[in-house]
Amino acid sequence: MKITNEILYVGVNDHDVDLFEGQYVVPNGMSYNSYLIKDDKIAVMDTVDASFTHEWLDNIADALEGRKPDYLIIQHMEPDHSANIMNFMETYPEATIVATQKAFAMMDCFFENLTGERIIAKEGDTLSLGKHVLTFVFAPMVHWPEVMVTYDVTEKVLFSADGFGKFGALDTNEPWDDESRRYFIGIVGKYGAQVQALLKKAAGLEISTICPLHGPVLTENLGHYLKLYDTWSSYSVETDGIVIAYTSVYGHTKKAVEILTEKLRTKGCPNVVVHDLARTDMSLAVADAFRYGKLVLATTTYNAEIFPFMREYIDHLTERNFQKRTIGLIENGSWAPLAAKIMKGKFEKSKDITWLDTTVKIKSAVNKENLDQLEAMAEELCKDYIARSDDKANKNDMTALFKIGYGLYVVTSNDGRKDNGLIVNAVSQVTDSPNRVAVTINKANYSHHVIKQTGKMNLNCLSVEAPFKVFENFGFHSGRSVDKFENWESYRSDNGLVFLPHYINAFMSLEVEQYIDLDSHGMFICRVTEARVINDKETMTYTYYLENVKPKPETEGKKGFVCKICGYVYEGDELPEDFICPLCKHGAADFEPIEN
Repeated sequence: MKITNEILYVGVNDHDVDLFEGQYVVPNGMSYNSYLIKDDKIAVMDTVDASFTHEWLDNIADALEGRKPDYLIIQHMEPDHSANIMNFMETYPEATIVATQKAFAMMDCFFENLTGERIIAKEGDTLSLGKHVLTFVFAPMVHWPEVMVTYDVTEKVLFSADGFGKFGALDTNEPWDDESRRYFIGIVGKYGAQVQALLKKAAGLEISTICPLHGPVLTENLGHYLKLYDTWSSYSVETDGIVIAYTSVYGHTKKAVEILTEKLRTKGCPNVVVHDLARTDMSLAVADAFRYGKLVLATTTYNAEIFPFMREYIDHLTERNFQKRTIGLIENGSWAPLAAKIMKGKFEKSKDITWLDTTVKIKSAVNKENLDQLEAMAEELCKDYIARSDDKANKNDMTALFKIGYGLYVVTSNDGRKDNGLIVNAVSQVTDSPNRVAVTINKANYSHHVIKQTGKMNLNCLSVEAPFKVFENFGFHSGRSVDKFENWESYRSDNGLVFLPHYINAFMSLEVEQYIDLDSHGMFICRVTEARVINDKETMTYTYYLENVKPKPETEGKKGFVCKICGYVYEGDELPEDFICPLCKHGAADFEPIEN
């Protein structure tokens, strides 16, 4: 199979495997991908599983057309990719192996008496094959410590090792997202920080094709795959919805789950996914918990502990750094219910977990009190979904005004062609009868121009859940030149403007009644026409943003100035007075000297 005219696929499909890595069900098999780059010199990228030695060597021989390979590049030493190193070198003894130093240490453990020339790749090293130039980029713990990925500068191809891989052979047709998510969460999920580091390196590369070690070669819509990897590795919510994972011995806990499921669907929850942990594919139940934003765990007290399948499930979640989620608990115990306490305790090291106020406590069978508890739990879980609903929301909830403080906000508007948004921090309530709010915006911002023309805006109150990408998107670009809502879900208030689907605790629709010119800024005095409370998360303050959200600038050993807004570092003895930050577009006044 041709990837390009000079890059060929020489991998294999495995339809005999039933459990990948001894635990992941793979009904559609696996692919073990290997590639060959044909140039003045020839490089083979990785090997395949030991079960396919001869098929793989035949593929290479066919692709070589009588020539001999010069290099075997090993990116990852897991046996499904490295098992045939010795067989390759016995077939082509004049080839040179290229790998990281840690990979060679592992190689010597796997293979005794491995001979041949070696090149130890270092971060950023290049290897010329003639027209093709390969750059090696280290990717430690994605998901072994020796991993590197390889970038073909010439054809802009990223050989991504296990990154962007999925379950399933190449001759099967199945959704990439679902099987890649299950693969990523199950195998790489613990190493989100390391994947984020690799994505930052990849952001500096122009990539036209991604060649992973499992799954299809990716050539179109690469932004979709990169966005999913960013979501998964940052533990962000991918899809709105609630996962209910349960175990039930005699059916009473299952009955509570069925009642809750119906209540959630009736109240408008966008997705309710239910897993019976004794019968489901555990890896799918784990992946769903990371996919959706909320999780309900329901189980029985069992031998003064919790039911084994639930214990196993929670262990799978916590060892993969489960975080940034809302969790509700349902416990059943006839004489000494302990399940809720034990389940909660197992998450004690998990970060950013929000626990529902309501815990459902069943004693043997569901009773009227439990029905009330299930109703309260459903109300808590669906509060933000209801608030976003056009027909079910309370659009006159003036407690939204309580969310205003010295915080950070996204003001949304529309110029008649596209939606726009910007970050502001100068907001205050000025009257309560009627409710009026003052919003001050720099005249240099395109939003100021739009709002002055249209007389309306939405004020989105950011919560402490808002990640840095929100500030990058709405604070570092001009809405005149970019579409800030290009990849965002679309929710609209009654005034026709968008409001953010995530990362806010309230929003208000504002109609401008008065404008005050404040030289560099303009103040809009506005009447509140609609107000919705989305959730009870704390409002994002400027201090919280600086201490917990904004990345710490890398200033060690550098001399110059750092942007207080985005952390951009300007190296030099003097900062020009007219300097504009290339990231956030703020001027020299928002820079401060680096102090080492």
